[in-house]
Amino acid sequence: MQIVMDKYKGIHPGIVLERELKKRKLKKAPFAISLKEYPQTLNEITKGRRGITPALSLKIDKALEFEEGTMLVLQAYYEIGKEKLKLENRPNLSLLRNALFWDTDIEKINWSKQFKSVIKRVFERGNEGEKSEIIRFYGIEKVKEVTGDNDQKISLKILDHVKTS
Repeated sequence: MQIVMDKYKGIHPGIVLERELKKRKLKKAPFAISLKEYPQTLNEITKGRRGITPALSLKIDKALEFEEGTMLVLQAYYEIGKEKLKLENRPNLSLLRNALFWDTDIEKINWSKQFKSVIKRVFERGNEGEKSEIIRFYGIEKVKEVTGDNDQKISLKILDHVKTS
């Protein structure tokens, strides 16, 4: 079982479930009903839009004759992967004051989608260290694009940042 588990680490368990159902030629709706679950619930899981609960994991494991906890472990690996990705795709928060983002939870900022707002805010209200961290994280071109600052100020900040790093 460990070899199979390693193969699927980080993949949403619903995708693994869908493959398994297809391999066994089982339809999702009748399978869901046999588990005493709504077909819509199982469909959401197989599309990766919903997670697997411990109770549902036990039902699926038993019905498909998996080792107990298999689907739940896959769900845990998937969640761990999501959290790691969040941590990797954000600036060093210890270098940014929470006061800059007083109106939101800094842990919940989507740094890739909300980059314009973040850059604008830091360059309007941030100190030099915070600006340097944003430049390091997003890159000089993206910062220049958002701030509209094509003069030498940002380039000098980059040079200073590179020299001190």
